[in-house]
Formats: sequence, C-alpha cells, structure tokens
Amino acid sequence: MSTKKAPRGTRDILPGEVEKWRYLESHARKLCRMYNYAEIRTPIFEYTELFQHGVGEDTDIVSKEMYTFQDKGGRQLTLRPENTAAVVRAYLENRLDALPQPIKLYYIGPMFRYDRPGAGRYRQFHQFGVEAFGSKEPSLDAEIIHLAYEFYQRLGISGLELEINSIGCSTCRSPYRAKLKDYFKTYLNNLCIDCQKRFEQNPLRILDCKDEKCRRTFTDVPALKDNLCQECDTHFTLLQQELTALDLPFIINSFMVRGLDYYTKTVFEFISPHLGAQNSLGGGGRYDDLVEICGGQPTPGIGFAIGLERVLLTLEEGDREYERNNLKIYLAQIGKENLPLAGEILRDLRNAGISCDRDYLGRSLKAQLRQANRLSVFLTLFLGGEELKENKVTLKIMSSGEQELVPLDLLVEKVKEILKGEVQK
Repeated sequence: MSTKKAPRGTRDILPGEVEKWRYLESHARKLCRMYNYAEIRTPIFEYTELFQHGVGEDTDIVSKEMYTFQDKGGRQLTLRPENTAAVVRAYLENRLDALPQPIKLYYIGPMFRYDRPGAGRYRQFHQFGVEAFGSKEPSLDAEIIHLAYEFYQRLGISGLELEINSIGCSTCRSPYRAKLKDYFKTYLNNLCIDCQKRFEQNPLRILDCKDEKCRRTFTDVPALKDNLCQECDTHFTLLQQELTALDLPFIINSFMVRGLDYYTKTVFEFISPHLGAQNSLGGGGRYDDLVEICGGQPTPGIGFAIGLERVLLTLEEGDREYERNNLKIYLAQIGKENLPLAGEILRDLRNAGISCDRDYLGRSLKAQLRQANRLSVFLTLFLGGEELKENKVTLKIMSSGEQELVPLDLLVEKVKEILKGEVQK
C-alpha cells in the first residue's frame, strides 16, 4: 500500500478541472430551478438493508459492488452506491409524504461502487439526479426525460439517442417472467454463469446482460411491451405522445430493463456514440413500488441519474467559458516592515469583494513581479519606498503598464473604479 497514491478507482480533481465541475453543477442547479426541483443532500452512508431491500439483493450493485462495513457500534453500513433509495428514505423519515404532492427533488454528489475502473468509470463517482414523488401521470415521466435531455442539449452534447421502454408492473410482469423462463430454458446452457443464476432469481434481468453469447439468444425472445396490462400499455402510449409533442425523438428498445429491481413501467437511457461499449450517459425510470418497499404508503415515483464523469468525457471544449479563480490584484511589498500594513490592505480589498493576493515567500521585488505575471492579475500594487512615506501606493495596470500614485485612504475606492471601468469596456 502506498501513502502517496490515491486508492484504485478514485482520483483527485485539481485546480483547472474544478472549474469544469462547477460549470456542470451550476448548469444542473439552474436547470432544476427552472423545472421547480429543490435540492436535497442525503448522508454518504446508509444502513445496508436500505439498499438490500430497495435496490434488490440479486442485483449486481448489491451482490457485487457495494462498499459495506461495520461501525464501532456493530451496525452494518454501506457507502451509497446510488441515491434513489436514500432519497426515498429521506422522503419518508422527514414526512415529505405529508406535504402537497408532487415532491420534486434533485441531488449532486459522490456515489461508491466496487467496479472495474475504466474511461469515465470510477469507484468513487459523481451523479446528478432528480426524483419526483406523488404522481403516476405519464406527463411527469415526459418532464423528467425532457429535463435530462435539456441538460445535455444546453451543454452542447450532440449525437445522443434516447431509448425508452416499458417494463410493466407486478400485474403484467408475473406472467411475462413465466414466458421468459419458458423461452430461455431451451438456451440455458448457452447463457453466462450470471444469467443462469438470473434465470432462477429474476429472468427479466437476463435482458440486461451485455455478454454477446447471451445476447445471441435474444432473437425471438418475447417483448415485454407486447405483454403489458391495459394500464401499463395506456401509460406507455401516452408517454410516447407526450415526448412527440415535446419534439423529443426516441427509440423503443424492447430489451431495455436497466439493472435495478425497483423499476416499473417507464425506463429510459441516453446513449452516446462517443463512449464505446459502455455507451450509456445516463438514465432512469419509474419506481412506483419503492416507497412502499421502504415502509411507506403506496406512492408513485420517477427519476434519473447522470454520471458526471461520463458527461465530462463527451464535453467538447470549444469556446466554452469556465468560471475560474480570477485574481484581480497582486500586492508587491518592499521591506518586511510593511508586512502588517500589507495584511490590512488585503483585508480591506477582500472586504470590498475584490480578489487579491501577495507574496508569502520573501521574494525579491523582481520575483514578485514575475509571480504577478504568472497569475495574470489585472493590477499590481507596490507597497514601500518613498511613496509610502506620503501614505501612498503605486498602482500598475499590467496590460498597459500605466501607473498611478494613490493615497492609501482612497485605495479601495480607486481600485473599484478601475475594475468597474474594465468590466464596462
């Protein structure tokens, strides 16, 4: 084990990259405000049983990928591998179910899964997601899908395909599972080991397998969309009409079931041509049974999650402007006797909302000027020399080289005036 290396599947987000993350996050927050979704922040770890019951014990996430540990009180806890179950827990614990519905929430934060690291795939990764509770209307499905679509569109990500499907409800899935088992029993020896287990536990999840050997058996598999009950069929038809009205193109993928057991009716994914075999950029669906599974009253819900690392992979730089640490002023001081006064000046400038910095290494004046150039500051203040005896400092505009003597008691106002003039140009 090395103390000088981050654990496998994790990474540091350094200055220069952080600005891109802030851009994505502020973009997501602004969009959610437009759609009337409020931010929620849940703990990074939860009781393990929340994910076992909510996500499903035979899912890959729960059976293979969770970071689970026992705390000093002997409690089984898990770093959240996804956030829907946690938001459902918060919805119930904090009695959001007693408020006027629907409740519309969003989150941005880290998740944790023990998975094979790859391009844009980490063991600590970050998701932007939304969850909405209390409405079973397909119009809410359409809004959720449209919100995700707008997130990508406004970032300028092109070439995405929206795939949708309906995986029905408990009424139509039970007979469909029987049909699947009847179909796949002929191919059982051709399925991978995981799918042979799924055949007994949840044959619907065989359709989620990416193994080519398994997928070759799908040729004549019965499609769930052709076996929906009347309610689910009507819901899916209305969803398609809503998406068409929003000018949002889609493809029906009859094999899409997604990897979590809590989904019902609508499921969807956004597929990117830029991500290779693991081409899903984000997705979600309905989970009308999940609130009840977690101990609440029957409550419909729908949401999505988008992996931000994956988004960053597809985000082309172009002429995109990121908000950077835009340092305005560097204070170059002459003589150690001026250090206390330098601190006072920086305090007053910062109190006025002006970003500034100074030398903390005892550099020569020449070296301080080089540092000011490296930091690309707009102004440099020179503190010391004969000017200071008159309670004045020299102010230099770096781009033009223009200099001016400014009384100390007028410095903040003069700097604000110059910076305001620069913004208005």
